[in-house]
Amino acid sequence: MADTIKLALDDVFELAKTALTGQGFSEEQASAIARTISRAERDGCESHGLFRVPFYVKATKHPATNATARPVLSELATSVVRVDAGCGFCPLALETGLPVLADKARSNGIAALAINNAYNIAALWPEVEALAEQGLVSLAFTAANAFVAPAGGIKPIYGTNPMAFGWPRSGKPPMVFDQASSASARGEIQLHLRDGKPLPEGWAIDADGNPTTDPEAALAGAQLTYGGYKGAAIALMVELLAGALIGDLFSYQSSERDSVKSGAPFGGEFIIAINPETCASAGSSEGRVNTNPLAHAEELFGAVLSQDGTRLPGERRIKARERTAVDGITIPASLHQQITEFAG
Repeated sequence: MADTIKLALDDVFELAKTALTGQGFSEEQASAIARTISRAERDGCESHGLFRVPFYVKATKHPATNATARPVLSELATSVVRVDAGCGFCPLALETGLPVLADKARSNGIAALAINNAYNIAALWPEVEALAEQGLVSLAFTAANAFVAPAGGIKPIYGTNPMAFGWPRSGKPPMVFDQASSASARGEIQLHLRDGKPLPEGWAIDADGNPTTDPEAALAGAQLTYGGYKGAAIALMVELLAGALIGDLFSYQSSERDSVKSGAPFGGEFIIAINPETCASAGSSEGRVNTNPLAHAEELFGAVLSQDGTRLPGERRIKARERTAVDGITIPASLHQQITEFAG
């Protein structure tokens, strides 16, 4: 049998959806997750693509998980929306809340969305990109399970705690970045373990606090933040925004809840959307350099790109998107077989 399987992007969606419905996910939950997985594969983000299907399935082993949950939306204030995911998965909760968040941001200038009680195994860039495509500046934050040691410590307390940012551009794909506060995403270490590759130095420590490039030792020990104390401060900020602020779990509490060791983070996500037109048009223009935020931003982007060797965040994903639309994607045959077996 071949070591790899090639798939068209449409096949990615169908494979993921069929596998998840075969494992008891509702049509709505499975479709939302499959759309998220398809976007990741489309953009060359392997660690959040079909590789994640087994993680979604394993998460259902927790007795509290509800793979057929229907998210419930409520308005907490004029510019604040909440979606209770009902112990289901974040993609469907996002599809429920994002349209309302966008409407409120357009009307009020700024709005926030709190998602509670959700398993969040996906990347954050799809939601900020979706908002930026509608002309909104966007930020998203979520915690995880306790994988990362605080600066100076050796025991995991924080999650990889990513944050994402989206900036709209006229006639061009939005400028988007999504990065963990840890030196690497958890999935990248898992991929190194699967592929038998050593880790770069500085990613992790073993259970005794010693630096390691062994993926297995890293997964048993702790990941490190990027930039030492600076990354740890970002990780702490994310815990507060996606945990304390919206009344949800911290990363270490999510780990304590994970009685079946699924590795699937459970908790909240916090998203902010800002209407740049409101910010630019408010009050007098006197003393302002430019009242067109998008045009002003293009000046900055141009200054960055005028130097050889530079690029804007997200450009690699855009190039991958163009490539996979023609060539499709390739995954290990073993993963394809596992996902196919999930479908029954």
